[in-house]
Amino acid sequence: MNDELIQHARQVLSDNDRGTYTVPTHGLYPFQWNWDSALSALGFAHFDEPRAWTEIETLMAHQWDDGMVPHIIFHQLDDGYFPGPGVWATNRSVPTSGITQPPVAGFAVRRIHDRAADKALATRKAKKLLPKIHAWHQWFYRCRDPQGTGLVALLHPWESGRDNSVDWDDAFERVPTEGVGSFTRRDTTHANPAHRPTDEQYRRYIWLVQKFRSLGWDNTLLHDASPFKVVDPGFNAILIRSCEDVADLAGRLGLTEIAAQSRAMAEKGITAMESLWSETLGQYQCYDRAASKPIDSPSIGGILAAFAPIPKARAAALTDRIEALAKACNYLVPSHDPTAPEFDGLRYWRGPVWLIVNYMIADGLQRAGQFSMANRIRADSVRLIEHSGFAEYHDPITAEPCGGAHFTWTAAMVIEIFSTYEVAA
Repeated sequence: MNDELIQHARQVLSDNDRGTYTVPTHGLYPFQWNWDSALSALGFAHFDEPRAWTEIETLMAHQWDDGMVPHIIFHQLDDGYFPGPGVWATNRSVPTSGITQPPVAGFAVRRIHDRAADKALATRKAKKLLPKIHAWHQWFYRCRDPQGTGLVALLHPWESGRDNSVDWDDAFERVPTEGVGSFTRRDTTHANPAHRPTDEQYRRYIWLVQKFRSLGWDNTLLHDASPFKVVDPGFNAILIRSCEDVADLAGRLGLTEIAAQSRAMAEKGITAMESLWSETLGQYQCYDRAASKPIDSPSIGGILAAFAPIPKARAAALTDRIEALAKACNYLVPSHDPTAPEFDGLRYWRGPVWLIVNYMIADGLQRAGQFSMANRIRADSVRLIEHSGFAEYHDPITAEPCGGAHFTWTAAMVIEIFSTYEVAA
């Protein structure tokens, strides 16, 4: 069964391969997405190392001069997605969006390098990529943490990767909708509208895009100008982990200055993460920087913090938290607490299980010595795929497949999990 699933997963990657980049899935997402690409490269690396490197190289080739790496690269025209390049108007030779996404590329480069069969190729590729990834990390702390707290803020829910999370609800109420004209969404023609963010949320998403566009996409201005400024522990954990991985790999490859600077950023971030711990929730929580108050929301962002090198006592507490969630669902890890009134098992990031987040949580818990829970999460991930296929995400209670089908990063995680771990049934 494992071999059959791996072969199916490889076919999904092949079907969504556009030569130098992958699309998340045909139709629903016709362009290259930032963290999708980096995670998809982990899957490619198990059977085509050069193709894995090309995926990340293509992403980083579209880095902005200030260091930012955009969340979408519009390689070719396609009117099947809104908002397209005309809405973003970032004036790039190859159009891109103007916001970013979770920076998993540093983690991916280190992992692919360390497991590579072709070490000479891996070393050449990593030495060229690490300075670019490091510049992106520096951009985060310069432009998204102007007060030097050690934690970066999101300025748009899309940057989090968790677009419609309950975490953003209150802060998002401050984002107006005046001036947002009529639009036609294409995502709801490719997927069930009940699985997607609402039109009201979309109007606020577009207002923020228009606001940032009015400022010329000047990243020295956007932080202070945005009414939405949220510090997400999951996002920061990914950044911290990637800084740590860049520090380790750069040190081994003789890039000593990058190694030292990356290590310092990671250490400062880990210390600052403690300010986001909630004893009440038993997990980390988001912080509304614009309102100067914590966000009391039991979402997966506070559990994804396990991906960073957090203290072992915190990792143990997160394991207890996941055990509690398991009593209310059949498949781990739900993206929101199933006992909370806002939970919606079908709607994007308000309840469903996502394999990419499962993978990162399990990876972090394993590093912290929480082996049993890490194995359990991976086993649940496999059960979901066996039951419902390579969907974008799944209902944590019924296993109903949701969103796009034949999804690239879901398939990549299946390859990565089976090729790296012994998965108990």
